[in-house]
Amino acid sequence: MNVADLKIKNLVEYKNQIYTITEIFQSLEQAYFVKIENDSQSLSVPADSIKPIRITEEWLEKLGFSRTYSSDQRIRYERPETFIKYDIDLSSRKILEGLKIYGNSIKCRYIHEFQNIFSCLFGKDPSLHYGYLETK
Repeated sequence: MNVADLKIKNLVEYKNQIYTITEIFQSLEQAYFVKIENDSQSLSVPADSIKPIRITEEWLEKLGFSRTYSSDQRIRYERPETFIKYDIDLSSRKILEGLKIYGNSIKCRYIHEFQNIFSCLFGKDPSLHYGYLETK
């Protein structure tokens, strides 16, 4: 994961737990560190020790998407904004998989990437449902 792609409030994984980034800083030795927290702890760890969270159907629902179409080839999820969709390509080639905004495909496989795109478009973070973070 490239530290330059990370922003405050991004969700990441560290030691099989989900955390929110609350701070990004550089040590005197020029190494990047992130401060991460969840409901049970707050830690400062090397940025290269955190992992991105892959977008799954479960995460799409937590990000406010609803399943609107399903076939043998593809599953489509849509958000309340009619121009944001996410397709899961069930074929082995995965050509059609990813985020669609106004019909344009955007490479977006991880939660932090979606959070950053959404933040750029709307100036706020997406709300997360099912007992996860309510970021606004």
